[in-house]
Amino acid sequence: MKKLVSTVAAVLLATVAFAADPVPADLRATALEIFKPLPSTTPSVANNPITPEKILLGKALFFDPRISASGVFSCNSCHNLATGGDDNLETSIGHGWQKGPRNSPTALNAVFNVAQFWDGRAEDLKAQAKGPVQAGVEMANTPDQVVVTLKSMPQYVEWFKAAFPGDADPVSFDHMAMAIEAFEATLVTPAPFDAYLNGSDDALSDMQKQGLALFIDKGCSSCHAGINVGGEGYFPFGLIEKPGADVLPENDKGRFAVTNTADDSYVFRAAPLRNIALTAPYFHSGKVWNLKQAVGIMGTAQLGEELNEQEVDQIVAFLDSLTGKIPEVTYPVLPAETDATPRPSGEIKKN
Repeated sequence: MKKLVSTVAAVLLATVAFAADPVPADLRATALEIFKPLPSTTPSVANNPITPEKILLGKALFFDPRISASGVFSCNSCHNLATGGDDNLETSIGHGWQKGPRNSPTALNAVFNVAQFWDGRAEDLKAQAKGPVQAGVEMANTPDQVVVTLKSMPQYVEWFKAAFPGDADPVSFDHMAMAIEAFEATLVTPAPFDAYLNGSDDALSDMQKQGLALFIDKGCSSCHAGINVGGEGYFPFGLIEKPGADVLPENDKGRFAVTNTADDSYVFRAAPLRNIALTAPYFHSGKVWNLKQAVGIMGTAQLGEELNEQEVDQIVAFLDSLTGKIPEVTYPVLPAETDATPRPSGEIKKN
């Protein structure tokens, strides 16, 4: 009986502790200076007018494994729209079952990132779409082979003509990337946090509001700001204290490989945090599977502060409010192959 009373008392104390943290009266106004709600319409992208025909084509290409050399891997393999827009693996598995070097970022809301990939080496989703197709550890294909494959299927030729009317040769590697970008621009996930920013007080619980206030006060929003709650800038991982080599591998220096600038060693694009509760494991290394643990690591590594359990729970509660409504995507029926369609190959070519 005493044990039961003690347990109940502990629960009540914890509840009172959470309730004791007041929600700042100006919290929404402060949040609106740092974050932005998602738009209600499909966002535009630079140099690529989005049309229904382009979205239809891009959706088919996103799900089609035949743009990979092996005929096994599609964009959706590593950016699975049923599992948070990523593959929920430490690092992705690609051509010949090779293991990639980094954790796969989510494709959901990726259109709002300042650049793509952890090191920002792709300026937009068009450039990003071309990278994995040609990467030896991912799809291991070539632009020419992709075009031959797509032109071998009459239905694809018709879809490219509809998506890029007036172009004398519409089936191209560039147009493939533009169509995929158009489809990915539709992968936007409005969340309770957006409803709160738009004026709904009841969209967040008191604990989530407390977590939002803490997220701002502790300085988390210095890196994780904007419409995607991150994804807008580059920052050193281990600003105050470097994590161990298991979380921050010494052989991956991040943006340094792109800029060859010493100051960019171990610098990465700040992870966008929308739908973060769905996208474990965490960090570019994919070494941390628990969100509370990830928040704790960020506290010591980036803020130089040991967050207590209550603070971690409140921040995680706020992060849960970033889980949005995933667009309903019907799996497409893809064009049929012909005798001219290149046969798949699992050969791993050595450089």
